[in-house]
Amino acid sequence: MTTELSIIIVNYRVYPYLDACLKAVSAALTKINAEIIVVDNDTDKAKQIELAHDFPTIQWICLTQNLGFAKANNLALEKAVGKYILFLNPDTSIPANTLMDAVQYLSSNPTVGAVGVQMLDGEGRFLPESKRDQPSLLGSFFKLTGLATLFSNAAIFNSYALGHLNKNQVHSVPVLAGAFIMMPTALAQKIGGFDESFFMYGEDIDLSLRVLHQGFENHYLGNLTITHYKGASSKQDPAYLDHFYGSMIIFVNKYRHLYGGVIGAWWLKNCIRLIAWMAYFKKKIQ
Repeated sequence: MTTELSIIIVNYRVYPYLDACLKAVSAALTKINAEIIVVDNDTDKAKQIELAHDFPTIQWICLTQNLGFAKANNLALEKAVGKYILFLNPDTSIPANTLMDAVQYLSSNPTVGAVGVQMLDGEGRFLPESKRDQPSLLGSFFKLTGLATLFSNAAIFNSYALGHLNKNQVHSVPVLAGAFIMMPTALAQKIGGFDESFFMYGEDIDLSLRVLHQGFENHYLGNLTITHYKGASSKQDPAYLDHFYGSMIIFVNKYRHLYGGVIGAWWLKNCIRLIAWMAYFKKKIQ
């Protein structure tokens, strides 16, 4: 029987979340022929063995160090055999209908290269990064200054999160969130998966833009939801701030044309460095 869906989950020290995620995913796969591949960064062997016992059909790639989100996903992408692929965070919970409906949407819309869904936090609140615009200098300025948050429903001020678009509807959007991205496996493999220059953060924006460059659309499916317990893996990473702000710099360097060229990119990188310094200082005095 043909495998319809390959689900790739990269775990980093969040085994309780991974356990719950695998249970929800397994329950949602009753009508889909699928495979699940877990890439376990910096494996705790005892906990991995326990989960492997509870989920005997899952494929495991156990690593002795943390290779980061992009590289770990790409390792699994090389092994995936499903027609479609889902990059899924372990700190998520999926309703039973979401996987089937997302697969059917992709199957029915050949011009769509990737889909994302409406993400809710653990309290049921909408996560605005579920749908995002292509980065720009002005959009970054409004985001960094807080104007995007202050005018969250404005098309101009909150272009970062496309605040003017109804979160419960389906929209063609430039950028999807890496916690849930589903796409044809052939397309994912053609574009080489995630850019491994990014250790963590920013690689989902980059992937979304490369899907667009292939002539496909990214669609946000606001009628489908998942819960994303945001930041579970990040809290386990002692170098979180380095990776977070470092990825911003990498992205700006790669896509400086989106920020008005060399001068705009220079201004934005200095803003990022200033905010990063403030975050380091705040963490140190806490």
